[in-house]
This record gives sequence, C-alpha cells and structure tokens, in this order.
Amino acid sequence: MKEKAILAYSGGLDTTAIIPWLKENYDYEVICCCVDCGQGSELDGLEERAKYSGASKLYIEDITDEFCDDYIIPCVQAGAVYENKYLLGTSMARPGIAKKLVEIARKEGATAICHGATGKGNDQIRFELTIKALAPDIRIIAAWRDSKWNMDSRESEIEYCKAHGIDLPFSSDQSYSRDRNLWHISHEGLELEDPANEPNYDHLLVLGVSPEHAPDEGEYVTMTFEEGIPKSINGKEMKVSDIIRELNILGGKHGIGIVDIVENRVVGMKSRGVYETPGGTILTEAHDQLEELVLDRATMDVKKDMGNRLAQIVYEGKWFTPLCDAVRAFVTSTQKYVTGTVKFKLYKGNIIKAGTTSPYSLYSESLASFTTGDLYDHHDAEGFITLFGLPLKIRAMMLAENEKKN
Repeated sequence: MKEKAILAYSGGLDTTAIIPWLKENYDYEVICCCVDCGQGSELDGLEERAKYSGASKLYIEDITDEFCDDYIIPCVQAGAVYENKYLLGTSMARPGIAKKLVEIARKEGATAICHGATGKGNDQIRFELTIKALAPDIRIIAAWRDSKWNMDSRESEIEYCKAHGIDLPFSSDQSYSRDRNLWHISHEGLELEDPANEPNYDHLLVLGVSPEHAPDEGEYVTMTFEEGIPKSINGKEMKVSDIIRELNILGGKHGIGIVDIVENRVVGMKSRGVYETPGGTILTEAHDQLEELVLDRATMDVKKDMGNRLAQIVYEGKWFTPLCDAVRAFVTSTQKYVTGTVKFKLYKGNIIKAGTTSPYSLYSESLASFTTGDLYDHHDAEGFITLFGLPLKIRAMMLAENEKKN
C-alpha cells in the first residue's frame, strides 16, 4: 500500500502541478485538502479539478467561523497590526489552515504534508512552524525548495501538467498574485512590483471602490461589543463571521481599508503589496474606539506593546507557541470591561467617530470639565501618588456603581 501525502490545495496552477509531481517523484497517494476561510467562489469546481489532476480524494474543510472566533478576534482585541498598517489577513489564516491539514493527515494516516508556498515568501514558515508544533513526526515537503522540483515559471508548470495528461485552462499571462479570505484580499505583482508606481485601483480592487468613487453622502453605523467581541450592527445581533461580512459590504462601498505597503518579510526581503480589508479596518477602529473609553492609561500603554508583539508573532507563524499563549492571555484579561456601543460615520475612506458609550467608561465629565468639581481639586496634582492613583480611584468607583446596579 502506498504512503499518503496531504497536499494543501487551492486549485491554482502551482498546487495542480504538484499532484503529478508528488506521485512521480515520491510515489505517494495524493489527498488534496482545501481549507475554506471565506474564499467564496474560488472553491467552485475544485473536486473535479483535483481528481482530474490525479488526486485520490479532496477534502474541502470550512473553518470560517473558527478563523473568525479563534484567530481574528484575538488579534483585533490585541490591536495587532504589523508595521502599523497590515491587519494580518493572510498571516492569521495560515495557522488555522495548517492545523486542519494536520487533522486530515491524522484521519487519513498520512506520513507527509506538502505545500506550494515559495521559498521567497512568509507562508512556508507559517505552514511549517504550525505543522512542527502540532505533528513533529509528519514529514513536510516544500515543493519549491525540493531538489526534485525543476519548474521555474508558469509556462514550465503548464507544460509539465500537459505532459502528464492534465490539460486545464491555465493562462500563462501574468496577473496580480492574490490571496483572499473573509478578512481581506491581498494584491501583489504587475505595477505593484515597482514602489515608484501608483496602484491602478480601477483595475485592482475587488472588495470595494477607491475613496474617489465612494458615495458623496456618509453612512452612520452603530456597533455593540461585549468583552471585546462584536455582537451587533445597527441593532441586529449576528455571529462574528456575519458581522465581518456585513462590514465588508459597508466598508467596500465607502472605500474603507485600502492599504499600500512596502513590508519586511520574515525571510529578509522587502515586498510591496496592496491590501483590501474593509470590514476588518472598521472592526479594528470600532474596538479601539471603545477601548479608549474603558482602559486605564497604564494598561493601554502595556497593551500597545503586547499588540505589536502579537503582530510580530503572528506574522512570523508562531501562533502555537508558549509566547503567543502568554501574550493572548494578557490581552484576554484586558477585555473584561470592553463592553459598550460605538457609533461612527463612513465617508470616502474615513471612519469618523460619532459617539461611544459604555457602562464601564472611565471618562468622568466632572473630571474632564474645565470647571473644578467635587471629585478633583487642582491641588491634588501636588502629589504623584494622587495623580497616578486617579485612574484606579475612578475604576473602583465605576465597579462599585455597577455592582449596585447588578
């Protein structure tokens, strides 16, 4: 009986060519696994394509809700943004995908997992670190780094497929390299390869429009959160994945969340790309808006550091590590009182505050007023203990007031 290999399969040219390559060079039975993180129509027709290309089986595993609840929300709560711009759309998805590959490998009794990530990118690291953490006994085959892989272009891959009886309508024309899931879509290639070029947004954008083409009238949106988790949009309660879907529509309509970045990859090179994250940008901003009201100064200060640290951890594929667990535990502890309502207006690429309320608000109108009130005398500033103890005093009063109500 042949040994089995699980192939991370997208249906694209690279992973299609890997199927006959694995069979020819390693004599594996190839079982394909496509993990659905909200790619939408990209999954249509995959089973027929995989089997036509020589796979014995295809799994299509939907982890969209797990992706939202277990990966996206912890990063939103942390304020994890890589290099101040990138909301980690691809980075967050990879550990969930690799975890599912391991589950299918165990189910099938496979001895190897193969992926088609290139030796230039970050994804090879994210896939392989997760597999090593969860299944150190399973062999990892990285086709593009393998000495037996001798294809170096789309044309050579197409020729290889045809030579093995696989004649599919793959085009050798170059287009943007894209990665899509529920949270975002990334774009690389073509004019983006030169940072001196302006992106051709009319040609590039998929999830929405540029701010220039957004409506001339703004749109108000109200969201509620409980312990840092979004619960409703405009009075309608929804699960997290549906909230992100709704925010994607709203954000895309108003030109929200388009980022052009030259980022530092883990492997050492700089890479230029454009990310569309309309719903994610709104959700992150709304969460931050609420935290401004309920977190004290000292916690906010440390949490910013932890958010940056988590962004680095996730970007580098180190989700299943003790450090990641520890940082996430800290972040979770900060979310206990991140509950309330956030209102904002979407207008031509902007998210404009329109009011925030919370039963755990640390904002005191009496304190903030220019008029001296009963709670604070200007002479209190003479002592550092009083000055630095003020947030603790306000928090204790707020908690006591809420205990009375409950």
